[in-house]
Amino acid sequence: MSLYQDYLKEIDTRKEQGLHPKPIEDGALLEEIVAQIKDQGNEHREASVKFFIYNTLPGTTSAAGVKAKFLKEIILGQADVAEISPSFALELLSHMKGGPSVEVLLDLALGEDQAIAADAADVLKTQVFLYEADTNRLKEALASGNAIAKDIIESYAKAEFFTRLPEIDEEIKVVTYIAAEGDISTDLLSPGNQAHSRADRELHGKCMISERAQEEIQALKLQHPDKQVMLIAEKGTMGVGSSRMSGVNNVALWTGKQASPYVPFVNFAPIVAGTNGISPIFLTTVGVTGGIGIDLKNWVKKLDSDGNPILNNDGNPVLEQKYSVETGTVLTINTKKKKLYNEGGDEELVDVGSSFNPQKLEFMKAGGSYAIVFGKKLQSFACETLGVELKSAFAPSKEVSLEGQGLTAVEKIFNRNAVGVTPGKVLHAGSDVRVKVNIVGSQDTTGLMTSQELEAMAATVLSPTVDGAYQSGCHTASVWDLKAQANTPKLMAFMHKFGLITARDPKGVYHSMTDVIHKVLNDITVDDWAIIIGGDSHTRMSKGVAFGADSGTVALALATGEATMPIPESVKVTFKGQMADHMDFRDVVHATQSQMLKQFGDNVFQGRIIEVHIGTLLADQAFTFTDWTAEMKAKASICISEDATLIESLEIAKSRIQVMIDKGMDNEVQMLQGLVDIADKRIAEIKSGEKPALTPDANAKYFAEVVVDLDEINEPMIADPDVNNADVSKRYTHDTIRPISYYGAEKKVDLGFVGSCMVHKGDVKIVAQMLRNLEKEKGSVEFKAPLVLAAPTYNIIDELKDEGDWEVLQKYSGFEFDDTSPKNTARTEYENILYLERPGCNLCMGNQEKAAKGDTVLATSTRLFKGRVVEDSGDKKGESLLASTPVVVLSAILGRTPTVDEYKTAVEGIDLTKFAPPLQKPLDAKSVHF
Repeated sequence: MSLYQDYLKEIDTRKEQGLHPKPIEDGALLEEIVAQIKDQGNEHREASVKFFIYNTLPGTTSAAGVKAKFLKEIILGQADVAEISPSFALELLSHMKGGPSVEVLLDLALGEDQAIAADAADVLKTQVFLYEADTNRLKEALASGNAIAKDIIESYAKAEFFTRLPEIDEEIKVVTYIAAEGDISTDLLSPGNQAHSRADRELHGKCMISERAQEEIQALKLQHPDKQVMLIAEKGTMGVGSSRMSGVNNVALWTGKQASPYVPFVNFAPIVAGTNGISPIFLTTVGVTGGIGIDLKNWVKKLDSDGNPILNNDGNPVLEQKYSVETGTVLTINTKKKKLYNEGGDEELVDVGSSFNPQKLEFMKAGGSYAIVFGKKLQSFACETLGVELKSAFAPSKEVSLEGQGLTAVEKIFNRNAVGVTPGKVLHAGSDVRVKVNIVGSQDTTGLMTSQELEAMAATVLSPTVDGAYQSGCHTASVWDLKAQANTPKLMAFMHKFGLITARDPKGVYHSMTDVIHKVLNDITVDDWAIIIGGDSHTRMSKGVAFGADSGTVALALATGEATMPIPESVKVTFKGQMADHMDFRDVVHATQSQMLKQFGDNVFQGRIIEVHIGTLLADQAFTFTDWTAEMKAKASICISEDATLIESLEIAKSRIQVMIDKGMDNEVQMLQGLVDIADKRIAEIKSGEKPALTPDANAKYFAEVVVDLDEINEPMIADPDVNNADVSKRYTHDTIRPISYYGAEKKVDLGFVGSCMVHKGDVKIVAQMLRNLEKEKGSVEFKAPLVLAAPTYNIIDELKDEGDWEVLQKYSGFEFDDTSPKNTARTEYENILYLERPGCNLCMGNQEKAAKGDTVLATSTRLFKGRVVEDSGDKKGESLLASTPVVVLSAILGRTPTVDEYKTAVEGIDLTKFAPPLQKPLDAKSVHF
C-alpha cells in the first residue's frame, strides 16, 4: 500500500478521535502527494493540493525539502498548478521559516531571471532563520558584484525584517478564565502522563485541564469573538514546577492566535496570569511564543491598624480581594501605559509594567523570542559584511552596573559568559544579557518537541561553542511500551546526528542508558563558572548555575550556544548550629524552606537565585539541595564549595565521564574527552591558586539572607500536599512542611518510593543498611507496603554491586529490572515487596508507572502535584508526601509513618549526612557516601 493510502487510513482513525489529519513531515509521503497534484486526472488531486498547502510542516523536515523544491518549479514555470500561482508559491515559501525554503529563495534571488530575483529578494528580506551557509552565499554574491545580494544585505543591516512588522495593539481586550485556585502546576496544562503525545500538538491539546474546561473556553471565545481568553491562576502562581513548552503550546492552541494559515496547530501569543504572577521558568516559555504573562495582585494581605498582616488560625495571612477576575470578566490591557484596566478602560486595576519591558515587547512584536535572537545575529552579520556601523533596531541589553558594589556568585558567572555587552562594564542583577551556554541537556518527553523546534528554526548541527550536550532517556525509562518504541529511537537518531551524546545509540554500539538527566548533567558539568540549560525544571547543578528551560529555549541553546535572560537577584543561604547524627540532609532541605517562610512570611526564593553556602558537601549530596530549589520556586541555585571539595567533586565527575567514554558513548568530535580536559584544567587552576573555587565578593548585595538553624532540626520532616485543606489555594504546594510526630505514627502509607533525581548513591546505600539493621534486630524484614527503588544511574548500580549493597537489595526484592527483557506494560498495582526498577524517573514522572488511585505515597521525589504520582479515586484523594530516604523505607516496612524513636533505631549506625565528609574512606565503610 502506498504511503498516501496509509495516510488516509490514519486520517480515518484520527477522525474517530475527533482529530484533524496529522501534519506531514515525511518527504516520501509528500513526494506521492506532489505526483498526484501533477496528475490532473488523479482522484486524490484536490485533497493533495490542500495537504500540500495547508498541512505540511516547515523548517528542515524532509517534507519541507520536497515542498520547497516543488514551489521552486512552480515559480520557474517548470510546473503548472492552477491553485498555486508563482506569487502564491513565494508566499508559501515565506511561511516555511528556513532551511530548504531559504535555500530555494537564495537560488531564485541570485538567479538569472531578474523579475523572479527581485520578488524572491523581497521575501528573503522578511526571513531571519539564516545560518552560516546561507549568509556565506550572500557574502560571496556581494563580493562578485550582485546587486540583489547587496540590496538584501542592506535590508538586513537596517533590520527591516523586524522594523517593518506591525506594532502590537495598544489595547488588548481579554475575557478571563480561572483555570484553578492556588498554584497551577504545568501538569494541569500538560499532564506528565500524556508526555508521549506532546509532539502531536492537536492530540496533546486534548489533555489541557479537562474537556469541560476546553468547552468553557470555546464558549467564551464564541461569546467574545473580539477578545482573547486570559487563563488565570486565582490566589496562586501560574506554571509552577516546570517550564513545559507543551503547556504553553496547549494554552496557545486553545486561547492564542494561529502563527501561519499554512501551518496547522502552531499558535502563539497566549495570555496567562496569576494572583502571584507567573513562575519564572514558565514565563520564559511564554516569551518564546510572544505571549503575555501578568502578575494580577488581585488578592492582598489584610492588615491591622498597625500595618501588620492579620493571620488566620493556621498562621497564614488573611487575604482580601482587591478586584475580581472571576471567569467571564472583561478587562483591558493597555500595552503603552502598561496598565490593566476594567472593561471600560476608565479604572486602573494594577500596573503591569514588568510584563511589557522592551525585550518582552520585542518578543510580542516578532511573534516570539527566536526571531529576535536570530534577527540580532543577522543584523550584526549584515553590518559587518557591509563595513557599516551597527545601529541596532532592537532594545539594548539592559546593563545595570553599581559602582562600589561587589558581585554575587551568579553575577560573576554572568559577567564571565556575557556576549555583546559594553566592554569592561561590570554587570549586576537586573541586567538583561546574552550569555554563552556551556552545557545543554535535552530529556526524552520534551526531546521530540526540541527536535521539532530545531527543524522549525532550520538548525542542523550543534553549535561548536557548546562544551557538552546530552539527550537522556530517563523520563520514559520505566516501560518500553509501543509509545516509547515509536518515539525514543527516532529522537535518539535525530539528536545523535545533530551532535549530542545520546543515552541510546541509534547504531547499537553501546548498551542503552536511562540515567536521570540531571544526574548526568551534574557529572558532565566540570566548571563551577559554567552556565547550563536543560529541558526540565530540575536542571539545577551543584557546579555552575543551571536553568530549567522549555524545549524551545533548549533548542535555541543547542543551535546557537547562547541564551538571553536577565541576571536575577540572589538570596544567600547559610547554616548555623550542629546537625544531629540521626538527621538526613533532605530534612535540612525541608527545614530551609520552612524556616525561610517563618523568617520572612513570603517566599523570598521565588524568581531568584538561591546561593547556598554548603561548602564541604560533595556534588552528589549538594545536588539534593539545589535540585529541590525548583520546588522553592527559585529561578536557579548556585552552590558555594570549598577548593578541596570542588576538586574531589570534579575528580568524581571525571571518573563518571570516563565510564561513558569506556562504554563507547563519545562522538566524532570527542565531546566527552573534551569535558575531561576542561575538568583537568579547572583542577589545575584551583590547585595552583590561579583561580580558586567560585565565591561571591564580601561586599556583594543580596535581596535577602536566610540563616538555617540546624539545632532546630530534631526530627524528620515531610512535605505534605495537604489535600484536605479548607483553603484550596494551600493544597499541593511545597510549603506545608511537617515533622513526623505530627502524624502520631497513624498515617497509613500505601506505597513507598525511593528514586528520582533527588537521590544519589548514598540513598541507595541507606536502603541496604537499614535492611541490614532491621534484619539484625528482627531476624528478617517484612514489608507492609510496597517499596519501589529506582537508582538514578547505571554506574551507581555498578558501584553498589562492587561494594556488596546490591546483593542485600536483591535478597528482599520481588522484582529486578532486566534490560534484555524490559517491561512493556506500566505497573499500577503493587505487592508488599521491594521493586528494583530500571534507573530513571519512574513514579516521579507519572507518565508511565503510577500508584494505585487514592493511595497515600511517601516518596523521595520532588513532585506532590495532584495526579502526578497518584491520582484520586472515587472516594479518596491521592496523596504524594515527600520525605527522606530513611523515612520512606521505614514507612513502607511499617505500613505507616514511624515514631521518632522507631526512626532513630532504624538509622542507628548509619552516617546519614555530614557537612564535613571524612577525608578518607573509613575502614568499616559505614559512611553512605562511599
